[in-house]
Amino acid sequence: MRLKYEEKTDLELLRLTRGKDRYAEEALLERYKNFVRVKARAYYIIGADKDDIIQEGTIGLFKAIRDYKENNDTTFFSFADLCVTRQIMTAIKAANRQKHIPLNSSVSLNRNVLDEDENSTYMELLSDGNLTNPETLVIGNEERENIEAKILKSLSKFEKQVLVYHLRGLKYTEIAKLMNKEDKSIDNALQRIKKKVLNIFKEKN
Repeated sequence: MRLKYEEKTDLELLRLTRGKDRYAEEALLERYKNFVRVKARAYYIIGADKDDIIQEGTIGLFKAIRDYKENNDTTFFSFADLCVTRQIMTAIKAANRQKHIPLNSSVSLNRNVLDEDENSTYMELLSDGNLTNPETLVIGNEERENIEAKILKSLSKFEKQVLVYHLRGLKYTEIAKLMNKEDKSIDNALQRIKKKVLNIFKEKN
């Protein structure tokens, strides 16, 4: 990382990221990398290894960089701590509901997005993303598991991982950094996922 970025404060780097400076974002991610690793050591997730927990913490860090407001009374460090912890705790709750399914390779489209108090499911989130017309999403409970299984079966391992991160609120550019892929590769994967989901709903109707 260039020295001029290393010497800047968190707030200065955050201001640069608002101007789409990718080097500033990378500097923040590098600065807080060890912090995320230390936080991850304190948690255990059913069906996941330590790298999976670190990935969850990194997702939380991405969200902190994206959502931090400068006029907040909270420092970025405190906000990042909250976001990283919240993301890991959400993953723990999700893993407990998914019965030993590894986080880095699976996603349930019918489980709640955040926690037990959140009513929106991933299936509904997909529909909110205009993957298909609202009227095609009127399905009974007995059909939901069948549709979910068809969607997940249609995806490659790479597409499924992209979908996991997408449904956890990451932008395609953030997913690209996390997966060490080109932005275009992630964008193409999301477009393929949308087409597959749309086709499955069309088949249903």
